[in-house]
Amino acid sequence: MAPSSIAASTTRHRKSRSLRLASSAENSTSLVNWRARFTDARARDQNLDPPQRLALHQAESAAPIKALEQWMQRQFDERLIEPNSSLGAAILYMQKRWSELTLFLRVPGAPLDNNACERALKKAIMHRKNALFYRTLAGAHVGDVFMSLIHTAELNHIAPFEYLVALQRHAAELAADPAAWMPWTYQATLAQHHAGPDPPA
Repeated sequence: MAPSSIAASTTRHRKSRSLRLASSAENSTSLVNWRARFTDARARDQNLDPPQRLALHQAESAAPIKALEQWMQRQFDERLIEPNSSLGAAILYMQKRWSELTLFLRVPGAPLDNNACERALKKAIMHRKNALFYRTLAGAHVGDVFMSLIHTAELNHIAPFEYLVALQRHAAELAADPAAWMPWTYQATLAQHHAGPDPPA
């Protein structure tokens, strides 16, 4: 066989092996991720408090997470993959952040992912996109204040429109006692005043 053919065959073999390893890694990571999320869903269904959720994850998620960590290290120790390959780079990325990625196994209440922060960031991006441009810095500041109020209301399961209407109707009371008109307190304040829109269901 010609040297060029041997080189081409070797390259194809390496690529095929790399693809098989990448597929195996993806399947293994997906399985571990699915199991952790399944355990997390069980904790929510059972209304477990953070320490109880932590104990459940330590009992059911710790072993497969540890197996995944050992599998990743074995790929380098046994020279099964190259660190500068796509799969090697992905594994190095996870290893560098392993402590943070597995925080839910050590800290009560730690989430499995960073989705809450990602969603919060998207609010600001959507606000910037929809607003296009403001004529003044003061106008941009007002827009940011309303974005913050709307998002905070949503996080507290409060209808933003009804909340903002209540603030407008009770502007004087709001100025006198802002703490009573936060998204998490305004419904009780409205009940005391017997005025304003009905609290959202």
